[in-house]
Amino acid sequence: MGTSRTVRTIRTSRTRLAAGVALGVVAALGATAPTSTAAPAGPAGPAAARPGPPPVGHELPKVAVMTGSDGAVASVDPVASQVGIDVLEAGGNATDAAIATAAALGVTEPYSTGIGGGGFFVHRDGATGEVSTIDGRETAPATYTSTTFVDPATGTPYPFATVVDSGLSVGVPGTPATWERAAQRWGTQGLGELLKPAERIALRGFVVDQTFHDQTAANAARFAKFPETVRVFLPGGAPPAVGSVFRNPDMAGAYRELRTRGVDSLYGGRLGEAVVAEVRDPSTAPGVTVPRGQMTAEDLAAYRALDKDPVHSQYRGKDVYGMPVPSSGGIAVGEILNLIEAYDERTGTPTSEVDEVQYLHRFSEASATAFADRNRYVGDVPGVPTGELLSQAYADERACLFSATAALPRPVPFGSPDGDYAECAEGTASGTLAHDDVSTTHLSVVDRWGNAVAYTSTIEATGGSGITVPGWGFILNNELTDFSFAPASATVPDPNLPGPGKRPRSSMSPTLVVDDGTLELVAGSPGGATIITTVAQIVLGHYERGLSVGDAVAAPRLSSRNGATEQAEPAIADGPTGAALTALGHRLARTAEIGAATAIRVLGPNRYTAAAEPTTRRGGGSAMVVTPDP
Repeated sequence: MGTSRTVRTIRTSRTRLAAGVALGVVAALGATAPTSTAAPAGPAGPAAARPGPPPVGHELPKVAVMTGSDGAVASVDPVASQVGIDVLEAGGNATDAAIATAAALGVTEPYSTGIGGGGFFVHRDGATGEVSTIDGRETAPATYTSTTFVDPATGTPYPFATVVDSGLSVGVPGTPATWERAAQRWGTQGLGELLKPAERIALRGFVVDQTFHDQTAANAARFAKFPETVRVFLPGGAPPAVGSVFRNPDMAGAYRELRTRGVDSLYGGRLGEAVVAEVRDPSTAPGVTVPRGQMTAEDLAAYRALDKDPVHSQYRGKDVYGMPVPSSGGIAVGEILNLIEAYDERTGTPTSEVDEVQYLHRFSEASATAFADRNRYVGDVPGVPTGELLSQAYADERACLFSATAALPRPVPFGSPDGDYAECAEGTASGTLAHDDVSTTHLSVVDRWGNAVAYTSTIEATGGSGITVPGWGFILNNELTDFSFAPASATVPDPNLPGPGKRPRSSMSPTLVVDDGTLELVAGSPGGATIITTVAQIVLGHYERGLSVGDAVAAPRLSSRNGATEQAEPAIADGPTGAALTALGHRLARTAEIGAATAIRVLGPNRYTAAAEPTTRRGGGSAMVVTPDP
């Protein structure tokens, strides 16, 4: 992979910041102390209390916006972003950098992503312009049916909280298979090399920030159910203190296992054996009982990360690419953008010219409408009418519901994407989301050759299932709770019920925008179903409201998902804009923050602005370029 510089300097137009990544996220990996690749016989002691060398990246600052050349990376974490930059600087391409960055996030953001989860990988070839995707979504065991989450004794769904913290919520992980497939298709380096930085970070540790501390504290009661999770993530029985060093040698061993034995260790070897054993019989604290899972070694062996064509829609003459089913993100983002265009035609006033209240009103109505259709039609089933849902004619018909003077009653009815569109059509009452988690992470990468990756990965809830694989230091997902536990309506088909080998519907929305063959924007976010609204707002903020990519990421957010209320950040909810929206009939629910997005704006050949969250949202993200402007 090459040797990174001992001290690297990142510059912005305002200041010059000593990065100090030198500690060598990538360099001198051969000097890493050996770690056991077998599960230890007993507890190894509090992770943060173990002696060790200085942590990786302890002087690395968070920078929300950076412009420059030779490649760009944006993620939620500076240590992970620096890993990607080091890979690009050493000659790797966007896929190499994305895999290495994602693996590093599995260490520093272990409650959002990692070996035990899945995700969606969108890639654009800089030479040909071809956009391709990899579906790395988790799958249900072969024994799952449409009634797996229904209590046979009562005929009613199990409580959501009961299923989350259990083996029953864990899907077959897809992340390692995604990394391997992406490296095979587009990478220039082997997966073994690309996982070395993550192994090193897990072994040497990183400095705990406020977000890591707060997420650990918020999950402490859940984690207490599982002794192995307490041992690894609650050293000494308490959340690691801000400023302390957190090390996870067990996770380092898991990365070393994948590096040296390959991903077959998960899909047919001893790592997989450990996963299956824990899912089927979770190790719990005395007096704690949780539902057992049904995953088998055969389920792991059958898993495949799938090559798929992207979802493609048009917006203002630009090409918008995203993930196909089981993601609902590509479809819903595209429909929102189409509806905004339809509202322009219906009202005679461009969205770019209306005031902020009308802009957010239009956005809210478009989002609620798109979610009505999403909930009815999108799932891992045959015959999803993707082309019709993304047609402008369908959006024009759906736009007949829009009024500039009043919000639609919620839930908005779903439409009929049947190819036969009138000026207006009646809809059918729509179901709403029964539950909605907000974890996950997203990274954006563009290299010097114009190759681009938008990659969103997840373990679902913050802290996933709460179950840590004994001896291996990573948390398993609770992705199967993304299935509908039961149909929302007795008379309307639900495409998102569980089934054998089925992939639960997702809101992850890794997105690329291309104009006349030229890549312009790479974007994505975590946040459960708010991902869709966050990504759509970034696109609209940039193209409709004239915001720079950094300002579009930082702008206050609203999330309308066809429920009785819609979330709004304080800058919207607490001021005159919120009052005006309320007067239009919107029912705002104040929430501290929505999403943790990243984006990259391509300014021209080998010129980029990388953007991440400001420190006012989740402590900030990390935007970097290989060669910053002076």
